[in-house]
Amino acid sequence: LGMEHDGQGNRCGDEVRLGSIMAPLVQAAFHRFHWSRCSQQELNRYLHSYDCLRDDPFEHDWPSLPQLPGIHYSMNEQCRFDFGLGYMMCTAFRTFDPCKQLWCSHPENPYFCKTKKGPPLDGTMCAPGKHCFKGHCIWLTPDILKQDGHWGAWSKFGSCSRTCGTGVKYRTRQCDNPHPANGGRTCVGPSYEFQLCNTQDCPKDFEDFREEQCRQWDPYFEYQNTKHHWLPYEHVDAKERCHLYCESKETGDVVYMKRMVHDGTRCSYKDAYSICVRGDCLKVGCDRVIGSTKQEDKCGVCGGDNSHCKVVKGTFSRVPKKQGHIKMFEIPVGARHLLIQETDTTRHTLAIKNRETGKFILSEDNYVPDSKVFIDMGVEWEYRNDDDRETVQTMGPLRNGIVILVVPHGGAKISLTYKYMIHEDSLNVDNNNVLEEESVSYEWALKKWSQCSKACGGGYQFTKYGCRRKTDHKMVHRSYCELIQKPKPIRRVCNLQECSQPIWVTGEWEPCSKSCGKTGYQVRSVRCIQPLHDNTNRSVHTKYCNNDRPEGRRPCNRELCPAQWRIGPWSQCSVSCGNGTQDRPVLCRTRDNAIGLCKENKPETVRICRLPPCPRNVSDPSKKTYMIQWLSRPDPDYPIQKISSKEHCQGDKSMFCRMEVLSRYCSIAGYNKLCCKSCNMYSNITEEDNVTDSNVNKNNVIEEELLTTLSPPVGASTTQSATRLPLVSKARAPPSNATEEHPEINAVDVPYKIDGLDNEVSQHNIITRRRIPYERTRNQRIQELIAEKRKKETLRKIN
Repeated sequence: LGMEHDGQGNRCGDEVRLGSIMAPLVQAAFHRFHWSRCSQQELNRYLHSYDCLRDDPFEHDWPSLPQLPGIHYSMNEQCRFDFGLGYMMCTAFRTFDPCKQLWCSHPENPYFCKTKKGPPLDGTMCAPGKHCFKGHCIWLTPDILKQDGHWGAWSKFGSCSRTCGTGVKYRTRQCDNPHPANGGRTCVGPSYEFQLCNTQDCPKDFEDFREEQCRQWDPYFEYQNTKHHWLPYEHVDAKERCHLYCESKETGDVVYMKRMVHDGTRCSYKDAYSICVRGDCLKVGCDRVIGSTKQEDKCGVCGGDNSHCKVVKGTFSRVPKKQGHIKMFEIPVGARHLLIQETDTTRHTLAIKNRETGKFILSEDNYVPDSKVFIDMGVEWEYRNDDDRETVQTMGPLRNGIVILVVPHGGAKISLTYKYMIHEDSLNVDNNNVLEEESVSYEWALKKWSQCSKACGGGYQFTKYGCRRKTDHKMVHRSYCELIQKPKPIRRVCNLQECSQPIWVTGEWEPCSKSCGKTGYQVRSVRCIQPLHDNTNRSVHTKYCNNDRPEGRRPCNRELCPAQWRIGPWSQCSVSCGNGTQDRPVLCRTRDNAIGLCKENKPETVRICRLPPCPRNVSDPSKKTYMIQWLSRPDPDYPIQKISSKEHCQGDKSMFCRMEVLSRYCSIAGYNKLCCKSCNMYSNITEEDNVTDSNVNKNNVIEEELLTTLSPPVGASTTQSATRLPLVSKARAPPSNATEEHPEINAVDVPYKIDGLDNEVSQHNIITRRRIPYERTRNQRIQELIAEKRKKETLRKIN
């Protein structure tokens, strides 16, 4: 609404800390806010001029609101409304007054409370028998319930804003009978009324009201570090004419004084009766009635028919015989629709002086002014200088008589014509002015034909008339013929030739908007052009072109922009001891953070991190971690799946693939397929570090089990301590020892070696052959079927 901040340009800075709405830095809260006294004054003064609030009123059938809406909604319901299903009032801190702010939490995390910094609704129950009101938990009494406001009595009308020339006076009323309270409805209707006063015309020597308001800024208002003489200015936008704009006499600059004009100031110099009231233009008729449409005729008679108007015109010619201002003629008080112009192009300068005050209103300094519109003597003047041929005109009426002078430059003849209208009662024949009857020396004459309505296919054109002087048949300003009835226009057909079929015409493609990326495009002009018979073209609507419209926009340079790898910091190690992995974000981005094309190899995103060995279990030193390395040979009935080199690695499918400690399982087909990327990365390390045995049977396959926590066997022999992570150890398998009682499976009874972790010693033990590495089902029926199948296989081998 354009309101000023409290303490900045007004004297309401003391209300900022109290929570005023227009504070420069917000200190208000939902339960503590108010309009400062400055905001109230400004809002009441300009509220009527806010057009955005002027929507059409409508009657609604909404149910009346309860006295206090919180009576119908608990705090838990309000929490669900604010934050969603499941939320309820926070109970983490009971010492807090629940009516200050509504705090909510979810049962899944009751100590994480949220708020929207607003109190519960007035009327919300906060304790047995108590309710929230204005941020406090209190007992409700009738004096704090909602109360609608009603208007008090009208005051007396104040003083008039002007002593003459139509002013405005006001009376006001307050919404205090009673005041609206506790959310009650405010009063409906205007808080002020006004009426016109002192409507009599001002004396001749009374100053223009707008000019007076601008001139009062002369002593102290500086523009561009300089003081100026400020003249009234009428804004070209009608909506701005009730704001005070002033024009510098020295520079011609127009400055907005950031205020409304005083009530009673004329909206426009073209309307003598409509006035500004609180920043809006109030339409007033010449009968001084608000909203009246009654207007003056051409000589100032309210509601007249021009029957008392007289046209005065004449021509004065002189040969300059001296230097300085040469008086030509005078124009009397009350003249309207005045027009003065040179008949010939000369270097002479036209000047105008107020006959009563002797003040020049044009060409005071004997220089040739530029064409301009200015305000003086309470009326608007228009001065034009077209190639040293000067013209001055005004609608008037003149409050003072004026003297027309000429400053000669050279010896050329001076010749001026003038014309004005005046009421017959104000006519003065003693000043050498010539009175003529009804413009008998002028007539309407054909000036030209209008442009044809169609370029082809048959159109129409009409005659255009101009005002012509009968004596020499010279065209003059149309105002000379305004009292003569204008002939009706004549129509004729034109451009009868057939129209050619419009065609599409395209321009050149403009450069691409982008050099790379996904948003580049280029455009070209596409127009529907119709060739004409005179070898010219004209643009027509696209609906007249038959073919499909050519493409006017197309993508271009849709390729990734050159980019660079953006590398983030390494994450923490995935383990707290032993060996783990670290990763980091690596993105290919352009300067504007878009996806691009990086030519360099992508930096590594994962690396191995080696931390100190993990400590032993302090609570039970006898329990240690071991890795069991199984040796087995293949079973033809249960072949191990081999990894085809033709299979394409699609990347790791588990986050555990990055753990180096699991890399030894890469020899297992299922694990290798699951973690093909990490296995490829660790293959070189495995080949270098694995301890191979030249006597190992090639048909033997090493399978590794996961880390298992075991108790060390009794009487285990001690070997050299492991100084690094345990590696895969291969042992030679003895011949098969399958018997009838123990049919051969994919395992053999062989010595195994336990490689200890964390500097544990290696131990050799004997372990019976293991079962097929699948988890045994607990389904009794399936176990019976498996046992039956194995029995059949045993019998088949025996036979």
